[in-house]
Amino acid sequence: MSNGSDGVRAWLLDLQRRITSTCGEIDGRLFFEDAWKKEPGETLQGEGITMITEGGPVFERAGCGFSHVRGPKLPPSATQHRPELAGSSFEAMGVSLVFHPRNPYAPTVHMNVRCLRALPHQGEPVHWFGGGMDLTPYYGFEEDAVHFHSACKRSLEPFGADKYPRFKTWCDEYFCLRHRAEQRGVGGIFFDDFAEGGFDNAFAMTRSVGDAFLDAYLPILMRRKDTPFGERERGFQLYRRGRYVEFNLVWDRGTHFGLQSGGRSESILLSMPPLVSWSYGAQPQAGSPEAELYTKFLVRRDWV
Repeated sequence: MSNGSDGVRAWLLDLQRRITSTCGEIDGRLFFEDAWKKEPGETLQGEGITMITEGGPVFERAGCGFSHVRGPKLPPSATQHRPELAGSSFEAMGVSLVFHPRNPYAPTVHMNVRCLRALPHQGEPVHWFGGGMDLTPYYGFEEDAVHFHSACKRSLEPFGADKYPRFKTWCDEYFCLRHRAEQRGVGGIFFDDFAEGGFDNAFAMTRSVGDAFLDAYLPILMRRKDTPFGERERGFQLYRRGRYVEFNLVWDRGTHFGLQSGGRSESILLSMPPLVSWSYGAQPQAGSPEAELYTKFLVRRDWV
């Protein structure tokens, strides 16, 4: 990948290192490093590093993966908004993470930043960036949602006053379980196919979003990770994790891109929680904290 790719790759690897080392200190254990490389002859070529920890006192499962891959043909998930690039070869690199804390009062978080370069059969290479972060609580706290959205907004302010409201709306629309008409969480920011202002501007904005992750999430995690809980809260956490699985498998373009392009399944599916449950027709008791999650937090709201 030309046009500054070395800088993108170096920043992505440093971002992965910073996040996993900081969160590993909080959990009291190092992330396991699994470096991988696609075998010769496979459709998709490239390499990556999956960093993961499981079974810790703070994180029941936390995965943060870097990948840099090349393929002969963009998968359908990457060209649904760019049909003119159908059939193009491509190169993609990015960092994606999902952290599932053990404590039900600590929210699950997702963050992704990526750069893609398409090589159409005719014309010049096309670059674009994508990414964002979103928060999925099991028990809602207004101060947590406000803090998370405020950090997201600050990361975008240098790039125009339109970016936060635009990407916040995009996040609300994207992280929605349409088969249930239900938001996945309290949202955050999301953008894709972004190349406004040229390569350098788009990369700078993506870099600002990725660098804001620790400030957005860690204060919330530290507030909630030691909150006392019982079987009721644990049961509701596992039930709501089922919604997370549904979204990632049914709707998530990143998951579809990885699987459709021949990516490494173990790394693509690191977002899955270690334990989850489904219950047919379950309804929270009226007036309960569980019911409040649906009425106050799994709705589209202006948090800042």
